[in-house]
Amino acid sequence: MSENILIVDDEKNTREGIAAALGDAYEVFCAGSADEAFRMMEVERFDLILTDLRMAGQSGMSVLDKAATLANRPVCIMMTAYGTVPAAVEAMKRGAADFLTKPVNLEQLELVIKRAFKNRRTEDENRALHEQNKALHERLDRTFSFEGIVGHSKPMGEVLDRVRQVAPSRASVLITGETGTGKELIAQMLHQNSPRARGPFVPVHCGAIPSSLLESELFGHEKGAFTGAVERRIGRFEAADGGTLFLDEIGEIAPEVQVKLLRFLETRTLERLGSTKALKVDVRLVCATHRDLPAMVKAGTFREDLFYRLNVVSVYLPPLRDHNEDVPPLITHYLRHFARENSVEPPVLSPEALALLTRYPWPGNVRELRNFCENIVVMRPGADVGPAELDAKFRPEEPIAAAPAVLGLSREENEKRLLREALVRAHGNRTEAAALMGISRRTLHRKLAQWPEMENAGKGV
Repeated sequence: MSENILIVDDEKNTREGIAAALGDAYEVFCAGSADEAFRMMEVERFDLILTDLRMAGQSGMSVLDKAATLANRPVCIMMTAYGTVPAAVEAMKRGAADFLTKPVNLEQLELVIKRAFKNRRTEDENRALHEQNKALHERLDRTFSFEGIVGHSKPMGEVLDRVRQVAPSRASVLITGETGTGKELIAQMLHQNSPRARGPFVPVHCGAIPSSLLESELFGHEKGAFTGAVERRIGRFEAADGGTLFLDEIGEIAPEVQVKLLRFLETRTLERLGSTKALKVDVRLVCATHRDLPAMVKAGTFREDLFYRLNVVSVYLPPLRDHNEDVPPLITHYLRHFARENSVEPPVLSPEALALLTRYPWPGNVRELRNFCENIVVMRPGADVGPAELDAKFRPEEPIAAAPAVLGLSREENEKRLLREALVRAHGNRTEAAALMGISRRTLHRKLAQWPEMENAGKGV
C-alpha cells in the first residue's frame, strides 16, 4: 500500500509537475490553496504534505499548523522560492521535517521524502517499543509487588518484611531454602522494588551450565581466548550492568569461578577471559542455594571469604509444609491462572479435597503445587473435584471412618471417639477432620453442636 502525499501550491505548473514525478511511487493529491488543503485534510488521511510557503490567501505556515492538529499527524516538508534562514527555522519549529528551495530538484525531493518516511517509521517503531517496555514494566511492577504475593501466613509475612527492608539497598543478598520454594521469585521482587527496577534482571542457573563454560558465561571472553572463541562476547555481569544479576544454585560453582566472583565483589571490576583490561560494572548481586553453604565452608568446598561477601543479608524461604495455611489461596490463584492461560473454566475443589491438599506436605514445595494446579486444569477443566479424583498420594492411607468400633461402647460414644481422633489428627482443623471421617463439614458442625464438649478437641495439639 503506497503512502498518500498532498501537494499544496498555488502555482499549477509546479504542483502538477511534482505530482507527475511522484505519481509512480505514491498516491498523490493536489491543492491550489491552504483553504482547499484544509478541506481535503478533513476527508482524507495524508502521510506527507509538501507545501509552498508563500501563496495567495493563507501561507504554508498555516498548513503546518493545521497538520499539527490532526490525529494522524503527517510528515510536512516546506518549499519556497524565498529561502531564508529565519523562514526555515520557523518552519521547523512549527513541525516541518525539511525545507527545500524552489525550483525544486526532483531527485533531491524524492530522497528527502524517502528519508522523511524512513525517519517516521523509526519514530513509530521506537514509540511502539517504548509503549511495550512501559507496559512490561507496569506488568512486572504488579506481578512482583508485595501486594501481589499470594498467601499471608506469619512465616511468609516475615520473609516479605525482610525483602521490603533490604530491596532499596545495594547490599548483596543470599536466599536460602529448599528446592521449589520460590527463590527466583524473591530475587525478582528484590530487583523490582529497588532503584534498579528499570534496569535488567539477569538470572543464571549455575548448576545448569558446565563448569568449563560458566566462567565465560559470567565474565565474557575476547576473540581467541580459547578454542572456539571466534568473536568477543560479553558476559552476564556486563549484561546486568545497571540492574541485578541473580546467581541461582551458587553452591555449584567451581573454585576458580569462586575466586573471580570474590574479586568482583571486592573491586566491582571484572576481566573478560583473554583480556587484562579491568571493566567496571554496576551490578547488584543476589544469589540463591538449597545447599548448606556453612557446611560446605567447613568441608573446604566453598570459600569462607566468598560466603561472607555473599551473605551480607540472608533471606530464608520456609518450606510450604511450614506455612500450609497458604496452600488454599495458592491453589485458588494457580487454578485461575492456568484456566486463563488455557481459556477454560477452573476446576472446583470440594472442601474435603482442599483439606487433603492442605494437609499434604508438598515435598516439592510451591513448584509441585503449581504443577498440580496446571495438571488438574488441563485434565479436568470446570469439573467438580473431590477426594476420589485426587492422586493417591494426597489421600491418607486409612480414613478415620474405617476404624473399627470399640466393643462395649454405644454408637454415640464410638462416634464421639472417631470425631475426637479426627480433630486431633487434623490439629483442630474442621475441614480436614470432616475429610478424614468421610463426612461433610456441615455434618461435622451438626455433631459439634450436639456435643459441645468436643468443641476444642485437637486445638493446641
